[in-house]
Amino acid sequence: MKFDRKGLMLVLSSPSGAGKTSLCKKIVSSDKNIILSVSSTTRPKRKSEIEGKDYFFSNEKEFIKQKEKNVFIETAKVFGFHYGTPKKFVENNLNEGKDILFDIDWQGTQKLSDYSISDLVSIFILPPSTDELKKRLKRRAEDSDEIVENRMSKARSEISHWVEYDYVLINEDINKCLEKILVIIEAERSKRSRQKYIFDFVEKLI
Repeated sequence: MKFDRKGLMLVLSSPSGAGKTSLCKKIVSSDKNIILSVSSTTRPKRKSEIEGKDYFFSNEKEFIKQKEKNVFIETAKVFGFHYGTPKKFVENNLNEGKDILFDIDWQGTQKLSDYSISDLVSIFILPPSTDELKKRLKRRAEDSDEIVENRMSKARSEISHWVEYDYVLINEDINKCLEKILVIIEAERSKRSRQKYIFDFVEKLI
């Protein structure tokens, strides 16, 4: 028997290169009840990225205009580029009972918490080591050496926010890490507060 419930906001955060984007893609492929939040950004599009699927790409002038109109739940500036989460997209899907997956940093997570902490489930992904993190960034081969070094220097600051998250996982093996995340999702969906009509069902039982 299936009960209606409000959707939840599932956040995955990590230092760049720790695997959160790959994990997000695997989560969406593994669970059809989860949709990926598509953020707006002023960052240049990578060759492997698709407009409207990975991000909504815009220039800085357009982004700031949308921000002034209160279009976003949260915005952040990371490595010199703007990122934002569209408010209407999130509100509509949560009310329809859809779970939304966010690939954002600790700053964005804090703002989502301010927006609706009761709907938020946050997971921080750690790399096995700094050496492995650097290897993964270089293996990606889509960023310059300068950007790789910049991301490595930023990683320590990002990792320091791990204590602010509900769950913390070490991504040594991506498939094992995925399995743990899917278990977390099922447990969070079953929380009493998220099952809107469970009270009526219990009343009928007693």
